Amino acid sequence: MELGNQANTPNRETDHITIWQQNINKSKICQHNLLSSTRLINIKADIIALQEPAISDFTTTISTKDWRVIYLSTHAKDPSKTRLVILVCANILTNNWSQMDIDLGDITTLRLSGEWGTLTIYNIYNNCEHDKTIKLLKKLQGNSENDVTTWTSNDIHMIWLGDFNRHHPYWDDTSDNRLFTKVALNKAEYLISTVADAGLDLVLSPKIPMHKHNVTKKWTRLNHVFLSNHSSDMLLSCKVLDNN
Repeated sequence: MELGNQANTPNRETDHITIWQQNINKSKICQHNLLSSTRLINIKADIIALQEPAISDFTTTISTKDWRVIYLSTHAKDPSKTRLVILVCANILTNNWSQMDIDLGDITTLRLSGEWGTLTIYNIYNNCEHDKTIKLLKKLQGNSENDVTTWTSNDIHMIWLGDFNRHHPYWDDTSDNRLFTKVALNKAEYLISTVADAGLDLVLSPKIPMHKHNVTKKWTRLNHVFLSNHSSDMLLSCKVLDNN
């Protein structure tokens, strides 16, 4: 995903931000291959948002000197429950970003500042068994409405991205009827309404399969990217890359 000043994109150090999102499925090999490959260099990645990262026996995740790791605020209490990390490129000055502490182990947030304004990234893992994370997002967004500066300001932007574990005909294959139980649809509708209330739009095109089920071998859509609806002019691209 790339955001920036479309009127003046050549100077990426000041007006361009590239985010790589991926569910690692706790695979050390997968995470090592990602960080050691040239793919991140080729796209000039600034931020890596990982879901289900690999956590070592020493309670740390796999990284390199090129990245600063942001763990969940709850990581120190129980590293085994860490399902999210954000990696920030070491070239980004530390006074241009900060972490927001949230007392729940399934949301990690990063706030960046640049010539384009302020961008808050929510890296999210939403449990398939309950709606605790979505309820917290709804609560956080409700609290932000009382801030002096609101999310509707043209220079304040917000992204929710991650593994949402919800199925809906809007983004999944409509022929795969097994996905659309009444319970599943109700959960998906709750996510949709929460996203709408937060003033966000789905910017990663629907119907793109991302996850192959271990048993059925069918592809589904679990990951999403939502961007504040007044920030569409900042979006340069949002796409899914294959494994090649």
